[in-house]
Amino acid sequence: MCTGIRLNAKNGHVVYGRTLEFGIPTDSNIIIVPRNYSFVGTVPSGKHGLAWKSIYAVVGANMLGYNCLVDGVNERGLAGGLFYFPDYAQFQQVSSEEYRSVLAPWELLTWILTNFSSTAEVKNALLAVKVAPTVFAPWGIVPPIHVIIHDTEGASLVVEYSNGSLFMHDNPLGVITNAPSFEWHITNLKNYSNLTPFNSQNPSLGQGSGMFGLPGDFTSPSRFVRAAMFSQNVLESETTDDARDTLFHLLNLFNIPKGIIRDKSKNKTVYDYTQWTTVSDLHKKRYYWHTYQNPHIQMFDLMNADVQNPDIVTIAMHTPFPLK
Repeated sequence: MCTGIRLNAKNGHVVYGRTLEFGIPTDSNIIIVPRNYSFVGTVPSGKHGLAWKSIYAVVGANMLGYNCLVDGVNERGLAGGLFYFPDYAQFQQVSSEEYRSVLAPWELLTWILTNFSSTAEVKNALLAVKVAPTVFAPWGIVPPIHVIIHDTEGASLVVEYSNGSLFMHDNPLGVITNAPSFEWHITNLKNYSNLTPFNSQNPSLGQGSGMFGLPGDFTSPSRFVRAAMFSQNVLESETTDDARDTLFHLLNLFNIPKGIIRDKSKNKTVYDYTQWTTVSDLHKKRYYWHTYQNPHIQMFDLMNADVQNPDIVTIAMHTPFPLK
């Protein structure tokens, strides 16, 4: 479970933000990937896949200590995130002869953000690589993910792998949640075409009557509808910083405290909750975050980083709330 939203400010600048919900700890931290850092893709056989060196430095969030990005923004203002896509993600079958152009699902965003500066570049490059159904060792499954990418021109791209094929969708709304497919979510929005930010002229019980019927549960379709309605109707921000602040307010509407969502698995109850929330400023190349334990917003400025550092730098994401 995750929700992603993009906003455009009046000055033409773009901010993108997302929540990350999961039922087990992701142990995420902030990592700064420098230029010229070497990566090697993972293929189902365990052999080496696609090898590349980062062209652009990136700041973002990882998980479980891996040098791979779940979310982030690069020094050219390309930003994006991995989102869970259960029951629908089905990756490409590959032969051993294709391994040199193969990535694992969890490596896809890292490859995109370290190599490209626009969604147009990503579209072209994705045709030359394959994403294989490689098992993620800590989980023992192939991670079912899809990806959203945003650039400084305001373009958004959703990348999905279903039925063993690649699908790329331009995303004028700039929002994303989880399954079903992106096209399904866009079609489903037609069921809510009557919703409006303006109050009904008929007698009602209070403010907000124009949104009567807006789904309020935490399923992916309902969150997609809310994200679309909120992002398209919130007042346009004057500046990039205003848009950042507005986006944090919007994302807070999707926060899930522990216990609201429960799942029984092998006689154990699992609680999905919002582990962290991030916002990327695509113009200033700044990465903001707060966590479940600490709502205090923290920031890393990629433009002030040593992007020639030969090693990946890790910053603790989960820090104590500053009571003093």
